[in-house]
Amino acid sequence: MPSTIVTIKRLLAFFCLCLFLWLIFISSKSDTEIGPKKYKSKHNYSNFYKKKKSDIKTPDEDGGKPVMLRDYSKSPRDDLKPKLVYRGTDEEIDPNDIGLVKNTEDKKIRDDGYKKFAYNSLVSKRLGFHRDINDTRHKQCLNKTFSEKLPTASVIICFFNEDFYTLMRSVYSVVRRSPRNLIKEIILINDHSDDDSIIESVQSELNVATELSAVRLLTPPQRLGLIRARIFGARKASGDVLVFLDSHVEANVQWLEPLMSRIEESRTNVVTPIIDIINPDSFTYGPSPLVRGGFNWGLNFKWESLPHRVEVFDKPILSPTMAGGLFAMDRKYFEELGEYDSGLDIWGGENLEISFRIWMCGGRLDIIPCSRVGHVFRKRRPYTSTSKSGVDTQTRNALRVAKVWLGDYIKHFYATATGVEAMDAGNITDRVKLREELKCKDFAWYHKNIYPELEVPGQPSNKKASEKVQNLQKYERWDQRSRNYTGSFQMKHIPSSLCVEPVESVTAKGSRLKLSTCLRSKKQSWYTTDRFELVVARLLCMDAGKGDVRLMKCHEMKGQQEWHTKGGRGEGVTVYNPAAGQCVVVQDPGLISMAICSEQDTAVWKLVSLD
Repeated sequence: MPSTIVTIKRLLAFFCLCLFLWLIFISSKSDTEIGPKKYKSKHNYSNFYKKKKSDIKTPDEDGGKPVMLRDYSKSPRDDLKPKLVYRGTDEEIDPNDIGLVKNTEDKKIRDDGYKKFAYNSLVSKRLGFHRDINDTRHKQCLNKTFSEKLPTASVIICFFNEDFYTLMRSVYSVVRRSPRNLIKEIILINDHSDDDSIIESVQSELNVATELSAVRLLTPPQRLGLIRARIFGARKASGDVLVFLDSHVEANVQWLEPLMSRIEESRTNVVTPIIDIINPDSFTYGPSPLVRGGFNWGLNFKWESLPHRVEVFDKPILSPTMAGGLFAMDRKYFEELGEYDSGLDIWGGENLEISFRIWMCGGRLDIIPCSRVGHVFRKRRPYTSTSKSGVDTQTRNALRVAKVWLGDYIKHFYATATGVEAMDAGNITDRVKLREELKCKDFAWYHKNIYPELEVPGQPSNKKASEKVQNLQKYERWDQRSRNYTGSFQMKHIPSSLCVEPVESVTAKGSRLKLSTCLRSKKQSWYTTDRFELVVARLLCMDAGKGDVRLMKCHEMKGQQEWHTKGGRGEGVTVYNPAAGQCVVVQDPGLISMAICSEQDTAVWKLVSLD
């Protein structure tokens, strides 16, 4: 019998032999597998990522740069980026909100835009050079076809201190929405803008963009003003037709062909498109109703309803006058008819003067409903209409137009525009001579045949009694206007337990807002409408137009008077204006203002129901 020690030694030897054989077996098995063994997670995390594994790459991975040279300034993980939220809330600010003011730089761009151009240049910059817009034409226009041999167009755009992106969007809309064979040239007239950097940017874009090869940028020897700048551009043009456009427009689908087709029918046809509305605060593009141009005895242009119901929406509409910013006219006919009156200064009155001349001297002026061009309708002109000598050029130009074209009817102009007789209208000899040479009809003919709706003071009205009643029913005083109200409340500031009310009375337009002791009073009664307005005492609207919140007449066009509320973590809400891109806050000493939504707690308002 072997001893205990020998037995133990044999067992250990046997164990070592088994272990050796097991290791050899394991080693040979691993050699038959491809690649190293991978760890398999107990849980499947693949649903955390929408992209395939092969699509997830670190910065500069495709370039194969060494780790030390890779650019890690851009995070590859969007979910790790900090989010902008309304302070005091968990609600993320919509990054696609095109009017959102994200920081002080954005606010400066926006504020400078309103100061220089009278519209929101922050939104304009974010829109870029081109965007899709709604086709606002009537369905009767959609299937129209046009001749392949239409006249060629020289598009003339005069500008003075225009926002770069707004100007270039005007140009690109013409280029991209016009048949190439119809655009002979696009002439940009820089009327000595103050900001040279804008001109440099325009020229730089023209140098690199091959699709803008038909565009020329010209600068006259000295500042001319709009009227003479357009004459300068027309004399440089070579197309069959002159198309004058403002510098803050967007041409719509198939806008040019209907204009050219009408002029092809007769070279004495002068045509304008329907001018759609681009909001100056949000740059939203909306359709314009069918209206035509008129004027009053002060020679102030106005839009007015059509005198007859329209049944066919693809036919020309007679218009007594035009707004003047956008129209097309045979180039040689423009010259024969006397161009613009170069004796008119800077801006104003030229639209009525050329309208009178077209009608009285053998031409015709039509609005073409199938042609649509959007126009930024600003609430003010960012440039003056006062000459260097201090004369209001609009009034002075109106006097000059009246002396040449109104004849005996000028007495009604003098009665309306009191004090103008003492002004100097300049030498009108050449324009009177032109009128005689063209054998133009008098204003009595124009009034009788083209604009009989213009009522002459002291004479019986042309309107029927039913029309007068209808007009009275349509007219509502601003303080008696009916609206669709959706709620009523007091606007309470939670930290101070005070409520918002006007600094002045509820009828004081321009009044700022302040905090005051909460009382169920008229001054603290706010109403919401279906247009997202906030109306105090059902009279004036809360308006964010000047950076600080004020009361203004309700214009029902949203923009600076459109307000939305965002829920907070507690009972407070944020009050936000999309056009301003900012939120309502309180400034010392208790005045209501606007501020960047992410920079302070904005969920500080409680809307206390008055129902």
